[in-house]
Amino acid sequence: MRHLLVVADDYGISPAVSAGIRELAEDRRLTATGVMANMPAWAAEAAALRALHGRIAVGLHFTLTDQQPLGELPALAPSGRLPSITKLLLRGLLGGIPRQEVADEFERQLDRFERYFGAPPDFIDGHQHAHLLPGVWQTIHAAFGRRLDPRKCWLRDCADPHANYRISRFKAGVISKLARASSEAARAKAIRTNQGFSGFYDYATGSLAQNFTPMLKMAGDGHLMMVHPGHVDQALRDVDSLTDPRQLEWEFLSGDEFPAQLAEAGFVLADPGFLIDGAVN
Repeated sequence: MRHLLVVADDYGISPAVSAGIRELAEDRRLTATGVMANMPAWAAEAAALRALHGRIAVGLHFTLTDQQPLGELPALAPSGRLPSITKLLLRGLLGGIPRQEVADEFERQLDRFERYFGAPPDFIDGHQHAHLLPGVWQTIHAAFGRRLDPRKCWLRDCADPHANYRISRFKAGVISKLARASSEAARAKAIRTNQGFSGFYDYATGSLAQNFTPMLKMAGDGHLMMVHPGHVDQALRDVDSLTDPRQLEWEFLSGDEFPAQLAEAGFVLADPGFLIDGAVN
């Protein structure tokens, strides 16, 4: 059986999303969750997640889009709000991302993660995949071996050799190409990563339950699927456009259909320590 890392993004974006992720962790339905440490809710939601650390890996979901940064970023966020992913992508492709500002914000988010969680992150990834962009991934890689222990911390790799077989293959292909430089550099530096990536589907026309098995086509051992489960509250609606599909994802992941589809596809859920020590669930 192959091992699938199921990683819930956006812990800390709101109390209801965080509660839903914890419920799934308690039932051992997730491998990991990424924390938006810049969000106001993180301080209050950290302790409850820390209590589940043995059941779920917990990483930093580095946030450089849409939300408020933790410090002043005069070039990147002159109005006090981080840019959209479209604007950040264009700046990255044109070489216009201010690297020192990114480095400073990365350190601040790491500091706030550790302040409330009481431990360093188990992995690093990026909100809306911002960690893949030129001018961003170099900062993250530089932290491995300096602040992040490569023996205990891994990095989400969004490069996927089978992106053309995925649901939403155009988006999957674009993200995979964007990830190529970071992916190759991570291998050269011996940073541990997942092998293959999926999770894209059209929220407006389908559900995770409908797309789960098709998204695993051609996936191998150590594949990572991002998910966005959680309950919906006003705090979420105030800061993010992805709302009701989170509840549908939570219902699928918490129900009987998820383990049945997982087994039928030839996978077991990867243990939180799978990429570090090869442990299995």
